[in-house]
Amino acid sequence: MTLRDAAAAVRENAYAPYSGFKVGTALRTPGGQLFAGCNVENVAYPEGTCAEAGAIAAMIAAGETQIAEVYVIADSPNPVPPCGGCRQKLAEFAGSDVVVTMATVDGVEKAMTVAELLPGAFGKGHMDNV
Repeated sequence: MTLRDAAAAVRENAYAPYSGFKVGTALRTPGGQLFAGCNVENVAYPEGTCAEAGAIAAMIAAGETQIAEVYVIADSPNPVPPCGGCRQKLAEFAGSDVVVTMATVDGVEKAMTVAELLPGAFGKGHMDNV
């Protein structure tokens, strides 16, 4: 299964009764394992969970800690980028050169690296004096 197929399939399971904006994310580890997540809204905004965070949580729950590739899809006029918090979450588990492909359900895609999405990311090196 491709990352696009996995992200599109899990997007259909999104729980988005308030916004109607369903997002699906699939990521692949360096070993080839695939993990997917969808957004889960909550009536008490902002207590929901983003699709990227769900995919990362599934990866961690399976004992994996590295991301090699990411795909995010939504029904949007333009490819939808991860929110700021998810960019930081991706940077925690993905190298700066990891490609994040953002897509629309109509097939428009835009690829960027984690470094391009989050320049100047806060990283482990900032904690060296702790």
